[in-house]
Amino acid sequence: MKNSSFLAGVVASFVLAFAPHAGMAQDDEALPQTLFTNVNVFDGVNEALIENASVLVEGNLIKTVSSDAIDAPDATVIDGDGQTLTPGFIENHAHLMLMGPSLSAMEADTTWEDFGIHGTRMAEMYLMQGFTTVRDAGGANGGLRRAIDSGQIVGPRFYPSGAFIGTRGGHADFATFTSPPGGSTNFGRLNLSQEVTGVDDVYLYGRNNFRMGATQLKFMISGGVVSAFDPWQLLAGAPEEIAAAVQVAAEYESYVMAHAYRKEAIMNALDAGVMSIEHGFSFDCDIAKVMKEKGAYITTNLTAFDPGLLDVPAVKNQASSLAKAKSASATFANYIPNMKECPVPRGFQTDCVGSVEACNIQIAYEKHLNNDFFGPYQSMLTLTSIGGEIAALSGSFMNPYPDAKLGVIEEGAYADILLLDGNPLEDFSVVGTGDQWFGADPRPDSPETIRIIMKDGVIYKNTLD
Repeated sequence: MKNSSFLAGVVASFVLAFAPHAGMAQDDEALPQTLFTNVNVFDGVNEALIENASVLVEGNLIKTVSSDAIDAPDATVIDGDGQTLTPGFIENHAHLMLMGPSLSAMEADTTWEDFGIHGTRMAEMYLMQGFTTVRDAGGANGGLRRAIDSGQIVGPRFYPSGAFIGTRGGHADFATFTSPPGGSTNFGRLNLSQEVTGVDDVYLYGRNNFRMGATQLKFMISGGVVSAFDPWQLLAGAPEEIAAAVQVAAEYESYVMAHAYRKEAIMNALDAGVMSIEHGFSFDCDIAKVMKEKGAYITTNLTAFDPGLLDVPAVKNQASSLAKAKSASATFANYIPNMKECPVPRGFQTDCVGSVEACNIQIAYEKHLNNDFFGPYQSMLTLTSIGGEIAALSGSFMNPYPDAKLGVIEEGAYADILLLDGNPLEDFSVVGTGDQWFGADPRPDSPETIRIIMKDGVIYKNTLD
């Protein structure tokens, strides 16, 4: 690792984290403790910081948050020197297994080893960018999470969706142009994407996704832009097929996230019981009303509103994609004013498909756009507590981390913690932003302003010394 303190911090923290398991009958007092002192706390919910605070971590949970001194004589003490302690960030829409450079290349020329290596590198990159939890929105099964949670590789908490579920010619159809209906595909063999025709297929592949380690299901009910066969206006999936996906998810006490651009597609999803709208570019106050009634969430990649979108190579160099992008940009222009007028819970989304280095740049730019469009406080909520609420939708059966809250700094929450060199509510750049997308210089492995990264009570980065 390029970070000089990474290896030592991980080794020391793992020794502490796993020591209690050798004697399961030990008292709580025997759990390793880390005490952060002299910090200002953004708790993931309130705009006002808890100033001059101390935070005690015991094992993998936050034990105490206090403005008074905490007596913990056996704790490892970290003097925060007035810096800002926040929850670890949460990415709600990533594709850790999809390296690009195009869907056709991944279908024709990519092996399971290529996908696995890319996913491993993406997992580490996300953690070192401050993301202690990632929800994968299609293409990843349970293996990556098992490797992370067992300590074989480094990465965030991981909520995979298994294979994309979608219709023939829709946004989950990554087959080659001459592939016949129902034909074998690389994406299908690896359970990265599955084509459905009718309710029975939805039952089959939905249940198989949970069997393969999914924590929720992803249904493509709209078309897209950077895809071969589907207009973005497509209404994909009959009402009974979407309802079947919701039924399967309910069997597992989980939920469905739906790729949806067009207003009618969003409404169809909400009517069927979908709890998480992905992209949702046609969002308006009518949709907001229904979302509030249903308790639903939305995640949106704000790079879609960047003028540079038309210069993305996958868009610019493909005539059909360029035409779709121009049409979509004109239609989706009111998303940001509508979200400000009728706000609903919105999670952070990057939606990068590409190299690790390119996604690192895109993540930083997505952070920047959140602040540019919605300001620092709303952006911090988007990065923290709202993502924690979305993670909890996976329920007690399928949630791999069901014992505590994510995205907040409070007693009893998971000890997923960042220490930032500055106050993000005053200078949002300290979260690791970048103000350029295409043409930007390579990003560092981890932002200098993120001084400490702790996940599940384990310190993965510490540059205070």
